[in-house]
Amino acid sequence: MPMAILDIQTMLLEAFPDAEIEIIDLAGDGDHYKAVIKSSAFAGLSRVKQHQAVYAALKGKMGGELHALALETSAKE
Repeated sequence: MPMAILDIQTMLLEAFPDAEIEIIDLAGDGDHYKAVIKSSAFAGLSRVKQHQAVYAALKGKMGGELHALALETSAKE
């Protein structure tokens, strides 16, 4: 069963309370998303570390309930 956008946003905001988050349904199927996330938690982290932090925030849902998630992460100015 696909994951709802609201569920993804909720999990990400729990991990990154100051984040600006935009979730886009890429295929209109509720199964392929893009997340644009800006958070001060990403300051000083490499892109790989930022993405690993996002995957950790999703608590094992990636690859299961959440089939595909393209990430665009950055630190807040």
